[in-house]
Amino acid sequence: MSSDNISSFMKNASSNVANLNRELHNAKTDVLVDYICSDNTGVIIVTNKVAQQSDLSIINHYVKNSNDINALQVKDSRLPKSKSYLKITGIPFYSYANSQEKLSLSDVKTILKQNHIFNNISLTSKPRIIKVLPKSDMATVWIDVWDVQSGQNAKLLINRCFNVGNYIAMIRGANMNPGVPQCKNCWKWGHSTFSCQIQGAKCVKCNGPHKSEHYREFGWCCKANAKINPPRLETKKGEPCPHSFKCSNCKGDHQANSNDCPFWRHRFNREWHIKKYAEIRENRSQSIRSDVNGVNKL
Repeated sequence: MSSDNISSFMKNASSNVANLNRELHNAKTDVLVDYICSDNTGVIIVTNKVAQQSDLSIINHYVKNSNDINALQVKDSRLPKSKSYLKITGIPFYSYANSQEKLSLSDVKTILKQNHIFNNISLTSKPRIIKVLPKSDMATVWIDVWDVQSGQNAKLLINRCFNVGNYIAMIRGANMNPGVPQCKNCWKWGHSTFSCQIQGAKCVKCNGPHKSEHYREFGWCCKANAKINPPRLETKKGEPCPHSFKCSNCKGDHQANSNDCPFWRHRFNREWHIKKYAEIRENRSQSIRSDVNGVNKL
């Protein structure tokens, strides 16, 4: 579903819930819609119990016939799938012999596409490349794949081998490693969105006290300011923001959820996150103590 379709459908989420429940009730089914939410892949309709194919047909028909929805851009509803967790060992960390060019995500995707054993396998997220040891030239690649509850797809892959150049890689089963969660409300790491303690929301781009989708309306950087030197002109409506973003975690020139952020690169290293936030708290405490001492001297 396109972003425009998602936005249009979510504007009337409460009435859509009521209308869907009316249609499901008329069909004499026990399934009811609890609430509707969305992510970057589409709309998520949460029900009180597992929907049957007949229930999905009712939901599909309602969504595709909703006002302001382009039915051609809407895929059929599907039940959530299970995930299986795998790791690939025996892959060289450097792309070429006698080269310092590291194995990249595009390299891994190419490797998977070139091997028939991965046909009909869909990844749930980007592969994760981790060097086996600091001084090693080999890597382990972690992949999460969509699967059925029985784990059939994973069973077909585990213990199979394939060539990567003149190396032989092997697929093994792995435990789930969700990594360190990043809150989609305050954009800090270490807690989920649902357990966030702050009032309101923070912007992923400027860390302002507004939702990210309202950045152009409330963000200070695109507003005119004649008092600063040099004066800042207002960014025209419809044009993308030309200013640098400021990460609320590392203070780098990127969004708080950017994969350029060191917090993102260490998202599977909980100890690194704990140590880093401890350093941030200590630096903040030192700054406060320094300010207090400066006031006392005055």
